[in-house]
Amino acid sequence: MPAKGKHRRPKSSSLTRGLIAAGTGGAALVLPVIGATAAGAAQTATQPVLAKKAVAPAFAATTPVLAKKAKPTTYTVVGGDSLYRIAVDHTLSGGWKKLYKDNRLAVGDNPALIHPGLKLTVGKKAEAKAPAASADRPSSSASAKASPSSDRADRSKRQNTVSSENVAAAPKPAAYSNDLDGWIKESLDVMAKHGIPGTYDGIYRNIMRESSGNPLAINNWDSNAVAGTPSKGLLQVIQPTFLAYHVPGTAMDSYDPVANITAACNYAADKYGSIDNVNGPY
Repeated sequence: MPAKGKHRRPKSSSLTRGLIAAGTGGAALVLPVIGATAAGAAQTATQPVLAKKAVAPAFAATTPVLAKKAKPTTYTVVGGDSLYRIAVDHTLSGGWKKLYKDNRLAVGDNPALIHPGLKLTVGKKAEAKAPAASADRPSSSASAKASPSSDRADRSKRQNTVSSENVAAAPKPAAYSNDLDGWIKESLDVMAKHGIPGTYDGIYRNIMRESSGNPLAINNWDSNAVAGTPSKGLLQVIQPTFLAYHVPGTAMDSYDPVANITAACNYAADKYGSIDNVNGPY
């Protein structure tokens, strides 16, 4: 231990300044040095910190959401449509049954038979009213923003409900095949549109008896042929009868399968009540 008072540096004042001389090529650079204690003082001598005034968040002015009343719209049927698909696309509450009920007069007795060009009223009665948002709560704007998602979720729920019903959905009209089966099915659609009775079995049974399914069949030997008006086509219709009972929208050629079937069924409905009641020459 060194003797007391020797080799001890004198205590520096906190504000003592010193000089350091550094040799730089013969010239002396004198730099002022501030004592460590002075530096510490400089750090503690800080300017007073002003507290920032807290600004309360401003709530955006909210506008109450007014309930909108669903207005009925007119939809024109296109190829491939069905009541089920139209109801789903328009998110119609009550599904295709409601759509059919509102348009029963236009569609007829068979909801599966709708034709391109048919006009349907969608949303005949006002749908469920949208709930009005409260304007005196800050949460009203958040509720308004969330409404699109809620609407999509509700729409998805309604679609799933319709899909889960244990009913046969109205099928999409298929393209008719160019054969006896397709001709009969297309004729039934035309007949349904014009209110002409008849069934697939009744038409098929009479066609097989009259022409064996040959649309170009002609009878050149009976009394009609002798009179100059031979029976023609699938259901062996003479020309005067074909013209008298021709169904609008079908061809004017009595050899045309659909025109022949529909005219014959129209005639049978007038004379016998239905083609189903015909069991022999008519």
